[in-house]
Amino acid sequence: MARQSTILVITAGGAYAWVIINALASRFENLEVALEQPESKGLFLRRRARKVGWVQTAGQFGTMVISRFGKRLAQKRTMEIIAASGAQTELSPEVPVTRVSSANAGDCLDLISARKPDVVVLVGCRMLSKATLAAIPCPVINHHSGINPKYRGLAGGWWARATGDHENYGTTVHLVDAGVDTGDTLYQAFLTPHPRESLLTDSLAMAAGSREIVVRAVEDALEKRLQPKSSDLPSVQRFHPPIWTYLGTGLFKRVW
Repeated sequence: MARQSTILVITAGGAYAWVIINALASRFENLEVALEQPESKGLFLRRRARKVGWVQTAGQFGTMVISRFGKRLAQKRTMEIIAASGAQTELSPEVPVTRVSSANAGDCLDLISARKPDVVVLVGCRMLSKATLAAIPCPVINHHSGINPKYRGLAGGWWARATGDHENYGTTVHLVDAGVDTGDTLYQAFLTPHPRESLLTDSLAMAAGSREIVVRAVEDALEKRLQPKSSDLPSVQRFHPPIWTYLGTGLFKRVW
């Protein structure tokens, strides 16, 4: 008897991730979640500062704090998204979960070695190192909240709205390489942002609107028919907007 295909999803969890994973679990039986622990804020900030400097990092951290503690303000819109889409924002109890310290740690690699997945799916986890990627023998695909390559990195939906680029508001499912969302595209979902969308709701709205392309990409991987494609859009890595940019855009453009 042929071995049943196995899917391993690596995630740090959260409502948007559970929306995607529940959609996969409703389509595929042999799916398991590797739930990684949160990265320390100190390590995150030091790494960010090496890229953009401490002033920008401090500004971005200010926006991250607002996002974390302002979720109550976005509750009404969040409930509207859930009601309209039927998205499930809590992980189905039928999905097996194995906790790992990090997507790049030995315990996660041990899990991959033991399960021998046919495809690894990343949904809201830290970036995989070159060593980790080299140790995974199957395709690795990622669900990204932004249209690549123009909105690689973080807050892709916000940046699209903030710059008036509504035609490039959406998500990308792509192969994973050593860069930041630089792998070739498999599928993209171009969505229409709701007038009341915000930095606090973008990822959930985009996940709810793009579940099907993740399912299709996994089906392709299992059937060995992946067809990656490139894009002629400019390639830009995005970060959280610093707090002065976020507040200024909200006050003067009404884009939050």
